Amino acid sequence: YPGTGSTGDGYRLLAAVGHTIVPPRPALVPLIAAEPFVARLQGLSLRHVRATLLQNGQALASEFGEMLFTHYGISGPIILSLSKRAAEAAARGRAEISIDLKPALSDEQLDARLRRDFDQFGRRSYHHLLAELLPRLLIPVFVELTGIAPDKPGSQSTADERGRLFRLLRDFRLTIVGSRPIAEAIITAGGVAVNELDPRTMQSRLVRGLYCCGEVIDIDADTGGYNLQAAFSTGYLAGEAAAHALGYGM
Repeated sequence: YPGTGSTGDGYRLLAAVGHTIVPPRPALVPLIAAEPFVARLQGLSLRHVRATLLQNGQALASEFGEMLFTHYGISGPIILSLSKRAAEAAARGRAEISIDLKPALSDEQLDARLRRDFDQFGRRSYHHLLAELLPRLLIPVFVELTGIAPDKPGSQSTADERGRLFRLLRDFRLTIVGSRPIAEAIITAGGVAVNELDPRTMQSRLVRGLYCCGEVIDIDADTGGYNLQAAFSTGYLAGEAAAHALGYGM
């Protein structure tokens, strides 16, 4: 947390006495998307969606829940949970986030829903039909990406056009080019290698009397209080062990 005065001196001090420092990098951090249209979606929150991280088209991880569009890309709980792996994937090659906007519906149910809407509201324009399926800000983006004229009546839509909409609802993709800086991250990945610490006391295996805890250690977890608990627990254990080593009863 650089904003609170943290300078990273702990990493340098530990490296100076021989500890291995896994390079610090942001985790639980918003992601940057390449697509220009994300700026038009700024502030849009999506609930009950599934986001899947892809590397060269292969799924690496998936999360269900809530996400948020920002002026530079995406954030929110499920994106933060994928963020470290997404940033690492982007550094290796092509990385994408695929968003399933209707994960509660099977393919058959979603197809039936589209057929019903296009038949039942056939006199409505494509733009107005999308209002039954999507938040307002997403509608012009879907019009552009599906290539269907916004004023085209639903009754005149073709099977190919409905298929395009179906695929986009199921697989709305964003290209991930990196993450926001560490100053904007909730936690830091990296730090002193865990195999160089005694997990019973948090004492260094290299330097007697040296104890480590919290974010200086190479541990990170998902959102939900796990990182706070790791800081509390390792801090308590290190303090207790250090006091005991100095002869104070605990």
